[in-house]
Amino acid sequence: MPRKPGFGTVEMMRSGRYRARYYGPDGKRYKAPTAFDTKVGARDWLAVRRSEIIRQTWQSPDTPPAQSVTLTEYAEDWFAHRDLKARTRDHYRKLLDVLILPGLGAKPLTSITNSDVRRWRSNLKLDTPTMNAHAYGLLRTILGTAVSDGEITTNPCAIRGAGSAKRVHKIRPATVSELGTIVEKMPERYQAMILLASWCALRFGELTELRRFDLDLSPAIPVIRVERGVVRAGDKFTVTTPKSEAGIRDVTVPPHLLPALDHHLKHHTEGRKDALLFPACSGGHLQPSTFYRHYYRARDAAGRPDLRFHDLRHSGAVLAAATGATLAELMERLGHSTPQAAMRYQHAARGRGREIAALLSKIAENGGS
Repeated sequence: MPRKPGFGTVEMMRSGRYRARYYGPDGKRYKAPTAFDTKVGARDWLAVRRSEIIRQTWQSPDTPPAQSVTLTEYAEDWFAHRDLKARTRDHYRKLLDVLILPGLGAKPLTSITNSDVRRWRSNLKLDTPTMNAHAYGLLRTILGTAVSDGEITTNPCAIRGAGSAKRVHKIRPATVSELGTIVEKMPERYQAMILLASWCALRFGELTELRRFDLDLSPAIPVIRVERGVVRAGDKFTVTTPKSEAGIRDVTVPPHLLPALDHHLKHHTEGRKDALLFPACSGGHLQPSTFYRHYYRARDAAGRPDLRFHDLRHSGAVLAAATGATLAELMERLGHSTPQAAMRYQHAARGRGREIAALLSKIAENGGS
């Protein structure tokens, strides 16, 4: 039975070396650019060409190689076609311009290797671990899209843990006494803002977009409906939705805050339903710098110069966890879509075990009264 011919042909030349030739899908005959020392080498080369034809990745040798786009070109196109919130867009723009593109932008997308990414990351400043992690995460996302688009075959960002950073600022929750001092030292028009930031764990942007119609202070179940937030991008404020779908939530107000909130609504909020609870003195949204000028003095008076405003939210979360709230209840109250952050507050609350034990003993000493 005659042997069935294989793909292509291998011929021995006068020099004793081997020439490999084959017919491409276009019907033209092509040959290897160099001769081979062995017939096996020639056959291996033909096998690779046959595989390319089967996988439809074959290109005619007569076709000039396509010029790969650079990371800068691809990243700019990626950035332009993303639906991003204003603050996220500003943040990504800074990461690209300051951290990513200066080191890798000029490289063709197809040439970036794992070693290039490792070298780039090792050259980032050591004193900005969070920004570095964000930059790595953004680079990994962009190159992941490039894989999906077929621009590259694999994502060269493969450094385990590089997209996360250890918390540099170790948060020490404020005590109830410290919170009381901060409230007392703030101008009266901002006192309720401190109370809601801590006891209801609201973010600055959520607080400064709260309006009268967002509050339902009926004694049965007083709630604050968090449905929007405001961010400052550049020189303007933009009202937007919360960070995630879970951020849209009803937060039940602790009863002891109701008198302070009633007072605030009567004396510091206009009567319109859409009136801002915490407006700027001249109207419109409150400038962070205006508020922080007062807040910094108040926290210093409480002996807590380390306490950032966002740490009040952390303090409120720990207080809620200390009540025995479940993980699901904390996630709902804080507007978290994943359990990791809420678990931190539960852990912090457990760290108050000594204080809780002491309070229990005090109750026992008083006969339960």
